[in-house]
Amino acid sequence: MMGLAPVGLPGLAALAAGGLAFFLALIVARSRRERESGGKRSSRSIAGIVVQGLGMALVFIGPVSVRLDPLGAVAAGEAAVVTLLMAASVTLFVWSSRTMGRNWSLVARTRSDHELVTTGPFAHVRHPIYVAMALTMLATSIALGHERALLIGVPLFAIGTWLRISEEERLLRAMFGDEYGAYAARVRRFVPGVF
Repeated sequence: MMGLAPVGLPGLAALAAGGLAFFLALIVARSRRERESGGKRSSRSIAGIVVQGLGMALVFIGPVSVRLDPLGAVAAGEAAVVTLLMAASVTLFVWSSRTMGRNWSLVARTRSDHELVTTGPFAHVRHPIYVAMALTMLATSIALGHERALLIGVPLFAIGTWLRISEEERLLRAMFGDEYGAYAARVRRFVPGVF
């Protein structure tokens, strides 16, 4: 247990509750989506999903040192941070997937009746769901005491995200042309006004 960051049960409980909420939101989003044969799909984005998953898995995997007093201030602070991060993550995911409606998909694709979504969270950043996933990854590292895993997990997650957004943006540019170009020039990918 040497070298492991001590964690508390309240933070683990917050992560479990937030993770369950995210999972249920994902199931709801997938169930709302209509199957459609038209449009284009990019199988290359699956590689991005795999690489993102590896990055996230690195943060989840490993021993956990539950040594903090569950009623102590440090455990309470850790739980508060994890709760805030997970609440922001789930809220952003739900808002994003609901705003996308039938356009939402795990794999990069467009539909024959695809609409360019520029409202809701998409008015602020082009890829809010990946921001939500990054918040979950950060919350997980804090709750499990696996902050060091971020050193490898974050670059892998970033590479996977880049693979996915490259395919998504390629499909959107092909379908919407200058309209997407103007949107991309106006709205940053992940951080409003910055990146």
